[in-house]
Formats: sequence, structure tokens, C-alpha cells
Amino acid sequence: MITGQDRLDVAYATGFVHAQDRFFQMDLLRRSGAGELAELFGPKALPLDRAHRLHRFRARAAAVLAQMPADDRAFIDRYVAGINDGLHALRARPFEYALTGATPRPWSAEDSLLAVWAMFFDLESGQEPRALARGWLREHTDAAQLAFLLPESTQWDAPLDAREIAQSSAPLPRSAPSWWGKAEPQAILAAAAAPSGIGSNNFALAGSRTDSGAAIVSDDMHLGLQLPNVWYRLALGFPDGAGGQRRIVGLTLPGAPPSVIAGSNGHVAWGFTSSYADLFDLVVLETDSEHTGQVRTPFGWETPARHIERILVKGAPADELAVRDTSFGPIRESGGATYALHWIAHDPAALNLNHRKLEAAMTLDQALAIANTDGIPAQNFVAGDEHGNIGWTIAGVLPKRAASSLAGTFPLAGDGGATWSGLLPPADYPRIVNPADGQLSTANNRQLKGVNEQLIGDGGFDIGARNQQLRENVRALGAKVTVPAAFQASLDDRALFIAPWRERALRALDAQALAGHPERAEFRRMLETSWDGHASVGSGGYLLARNYMWALQELLFAAANAEMKKIDPQAGMPFATTRWPAVIARLIDERPASWLPRGYRDWREVELAAIDWEIAALTKGGPRLADQTWGTRNTAAIAHPVSMAVPFLKPWLAAPPDQLPGDANMPRVAAPKFGQSERMTVSPGREEEGIFNMPGGQSGHPLSPFFLAGHEDWVKARPRPLLPGAAKYTLTLVP
Repeated sequence: MITGQDRLDVAYATGFVHAQDRFFQMDLLRRSGAGELAELFGPKALPLDRAHRLHRFRARAAAVLAQMPADDRAFIDRYVAGINDGLHALRARPFEYALTGATPRPWSAEDSLLAVWAMFFDLESGQEPRALARGWLREHTDAAQLAFLLPESTQWDAPLDAREIAQSSAPLPRSAPSWWGKAEPQAILAAAAAPSGIGSNNFALAGSRTDSGAAIVSDDMHLGLQLPNVWYRLALGFPDGAGGQRRIVGLTLPGAPPSVIAGSNGHVAWGFTSSYADLFDLVVLETDSEHTGQVRTPFGWETPARHIERILVKGAPADELAVRDTSFGPIRESGGATYALHWIAHDPAALNLNHRKLEAAMTLDQALAIANTDGIPAQNFVAGDEHGNIGWTIAGVLPKRAASSLAGTFPLAGDGGATWSGLLPPADYPRIVNPADGQLSTANNRQLKGVNEQLIGDGGFDIGARNQQLRENVRALGAKVTVPAAFQASLDDRALFIAPWRERALRALDAQALAGHPERAEFRRMLETSWDGHASVGSGGYLLARNYMWALQELLFAAANAEMKKIDPQAGMPFATTRWPAVIARLIDERPASWLPRGYRDWREVELAAIDWEIAALTKGGPRLADQTWGTRNTAAIAHPVSMAVPFLKPWLAAPPDQLPGDANMPRVAAPKFGQSERMTVSPGREEEGIFNMPGGQSGHPLSPFFLAGHEDWVKARPRPLLPGAAKYTLTLVP
């Protein structure tokens, strides 16, 4: 708990403790935002630095600060002063600098803005490879094939404004693309280590559904996991200016302006999931000999501004990057084409300190209005107040598009392509307030099915299965719901999405398929006997059914994935659309002869090939198929980033290798290095009942007793109090 005479004192103290516990983490965050990691880690970090430096966020930070309101600038300056004083007060520099041979650089106000832009990279940079992947597909399919491969919705969609979306599937094209189904066994083997996908859950229950009459808000944001955790939990106390005392509890992001990211202020509680709004366009730029040194944009011919970015590299000469900037953003060349990267993060209004106004919100309506002006990566904002009201909207800036948002998901022609030319006014933001069923939930899925969905667009929504499951969990809670009961809803690891893939695999493994194939027989036995309907650590059946789906994806799309990765290493069918499982399911269920990959007699043979190659992957090197479980593959690998440079220290810099239940496409998202970065469930005004979990502890030092404090509770999902207990240690900062 941090208390002070006013909010500025609390900002200073927050900076002080952030620096003492997390300065190296903060340093990495600002360097990521600015493209300055190679100064610490040498040439291996240079490709990432060059990609991030292209956006010149340090220069943009200086421009934002120059226009920042005086009270916001005073707030951030006090935080910066606290950081630098906290760093200087340490008896020794943080241990990471002794290992890297570097000296901590003082903190600046620009650095705190860069920490926020680092989160823009984390949450939104996937839209660039997505657009490139979709562009490749558009160039290598006809219109009918493209519509089939990139469906706009599926039966898994679970929007806020409808129970379901009526399906009108695209007709099956008469033929498949020329690249279809060209794969080698070696390519299929990678499917066993397929990524778990995207994540974050939140939901709110209205007072009509709770035992207290106050709303309940639950939030678990899914991010990459390492030590220390991305979040630093805090309770803040200071005078409210009206003779009372304000208390705010929740999460802060060390290095970023020190407001509570998600939490409760006693009157309103709020949480976030990434919105996956369409916030990024690749604008194709054209050149010709009559316009030397110019490029053609949707606004006509222009001469790009040229900037030389000097990147310091540990152990090597500095690298110079020439950045060419247009009115639509910096220029990137990829796949033989030239693009402007038109990203909402470049807009001067994309980042501000309005988020701290949530600390003083007294009602749901006030909180929603603040969220619509918030300068953060665009998020689903779900909130509830002490009177039982609940609501959803988008927090963060949105582009105002003149045309269908679907166009912006592909590279846009530079001679009039339909990109945006301004920001959506806050008054036009979509909202849902107090729905009749008394609940709201989001999980990175499509939010709306009505006309307002065009205000958000589709920047890569999750397929929707996770929110469909979460929504029904919340509905099943019934009435008179307590905070402990609500906390359980996001811990559901039932395999509802994978269960149909198990059934498909069982159908393929009939008596004829098993004859003379003992490995297939073992595969079927595990699907039948080592399956409990959950992504549980002991389930071999879950592992096999999940990887069967991924193996089919690689078998059918391997050639396309390989070509897309030549354009961008991240690109591929899973980036082009999260709905690819629905595409493959339709093929496996309808079995069209015209889409049968060459070299296969029927679709059953395709399925068996995927199973055989999956068996080869899981038994490569000698392990028995019978010994494979989901837990053996889904084992925590949560460690301090320095452990990659000094692996002999990993035993002291890593969390235990716990086997983790859960996976993508279910509320309990879990992967070795990705998952629920926090779990928070709270009723505003009743914070004493609030529940919290977090991987890792508060301290970033491995010798601290707080380095892993609470981590085991997170692994086992044991509810712990949201509020701090009785003080054991006290730090007093005197002016």
C-alpha cells in the first residue's frame, strides 16, 4: 500500500518502488519501444531494433510531451523523479547490469511514453504480418477460393449483441489453388509444437445477478510470461480533495505513467482485453521515372522525409538506419512491394494520460466516457459500478474509416485505397450498457454483429470459441453470485473446441486403418481412454486431438505458409485468419473431391497421413507415444530474460517447470511462456472480498523472498486476497 499527501506524492513513491524492484524490466520496456535493445545485447538484437526504430517513437514521444497538459506533465515528472531517486538509493546497481556489463541509464519522461508504445508493439504489431499474409492469399487465389479460405464469421462467434451469428457459408469453389496440399513430412512435424494463439478474458455481472447488488468485474489479461511479471500490483491511498480518502487497487505497468491499468477505485471497477480492432493498413506506394524521389500515396505524389536513426550496438560499430517517412507512415519494402505502414500508434492522439482519470470515476457512465478518450492500445473496456451497472466500450483511439473495414485487412492500393483519414470522435464509439441478461464478456472475439461493427473492423479477432465458453460459464452462475464463484469462470479448461477434432480422428481410425499399424492403434486407445474432456495435464487424448488439428493445417497449408514466411517471418495461414480450423473442419466433414490434395485417394487418407506424421513428431528421439500427455508438452518455461544469455543461472532465474492445465480456445489459456498474466475479480466498494493471482512475485531480484511469492497460488489457481495484508515492512519517503 502506498499512501501520500496528494496524488503527486504517490506518483513519486510509485516510481521509487518500481525502480527498486523492477528497473531492468523497465529498461527493457523503454528500449523495446524505442528500438534500443542492441545497446545491451549486441548484434543479435539488431533486427528487432531496426524493425522498431522504423517507427521513431522516441522522436514521437518528445512531440507528445511538448503538447502535454501541464498537470499531466507534472504527474509524469514526479514519477520520473521517483524512479531516478529509487535507482540511486539502491546499495548496488540491479544485478542484470553486472551480468551485461552495462550501466543503468537515468529515466526520462520520454521513456515512460516509450513503455506504452512497447505495449502497442506487443498488442498490435501482428496486424502487419496479417495484412501481408492476406495479401499473398488474395494474389494466389481467385475470388471464390479467397471467400472460402477467409470466412468473415463462423458458428463459434459470440458477440455482445447477439447469442449467435446466422451463418451463410461461402460456396465450395470448384477447384483448389495451385499451391494447395503441397507438403512434406518434415514440415508436418512442426505441428506438434504449434502456438497456442491469442488471449485475454474479462466479464462483468450486473447487480441484479450478484449477492451484494454491486457489480462484479473479472479480468485476466493473457500475455507473454517471464520473470518478473509484466504487472506490479499496488494499492494507492491519498486525499480525494473533498475531505475523504481515495483508495485504488489493481495493476500498474512499471515504467509507464503510474496509473492503475486495471482495478477498482471503490466506486467503479474495470478490466481490459485487446480489442483486435482494425488499426493498421499497409498502403501500397508506387513510383515512376517522372517523379524521381517521390512515392504516390492515396493523397497523391509526395517526397518522403528522410531520417537517419543511429542504433548503438554492444561490441560492434553503431548501425545506421535510413527511415523514409510519408504522410501515411514510414516506408517498408517487403515481397517486392513498397508500403507505407499506416498505424494508429503513429497518431499524436494515440497516447495520452487520460487513463489516470479512471481513478476518480464515480459512476459507470463517467468511466465509459473516460475510456473513449484514453490514449492506450485499443482495448475492450468492461466495467461495473457500486450501484450494479455494467457496460462495455472501446478504450483507446479508433480510426474513422470511410469504407468497409474488410478492405483494410489487405494491402491497399496507393492510388485511392480506402484507408482512414482521421479519428473516430468519442461520441461515436459503440457502447453496451446494462444488457437484459445482466452480463457482458469479451475474449478478443468479434464484439458486435450490427452496424456498429464497422466502427471497430476486424484486426484479427479470435475465432470466438473462448468467449462462447466463457459467456455460457457466466450465464450458468445464475443469480446471487459471489466474488469467489465468479473467479472460477475463467479457470474453465474444458476442451469444447477440440472435442469435435477428437471425434474426427476416431472416425478416421477405423478397423481398416488400424490393421497392421500398432502406433495408430495406440493413438486411438489414448483418444478413447486418456481423455477427460479437459486440457488437463494428464490427458494424452487431448494432446493428440489438438495436434491432429494442427497437423492438418500444416499438411494443407504448408506450401502457402512457406511462401508467406518469405515475405514476413510471422506470416502464415494462422495469421491470415484465426478461423482456419473452421475451414479445415468443413473440408473434413464435407469431403469435396475437388479439394483433395494431390497424391491422396480420399480424405480419410489425408487424415491418416496427419495422424502418422503427428505420431512421428511425438516419438522422435525415442519417447513412447503412450507416455505423452498434455502436461509433458505444456510445461511452464517462465524465466528471467537474462537466463537466455547466462543459461547456467537459469535454476535461480526461472519458475518451477510446472505442468499447466489449459490451452487456447478455452477460458483457461495456458502455454509454456504465455497465459493469464493476472487474475482479478472484484466488486467496487467491496475490495476486501476481491481475489487476485499473478505469476511471479513483486520483486525482480532472484534472491528476494518476493521473487516468486504468490507464484504457486497462480499455478494452482488458489484464490488470494486482492488487497494487501498487514504491513510487515514500511518505507517512508520524506521531502
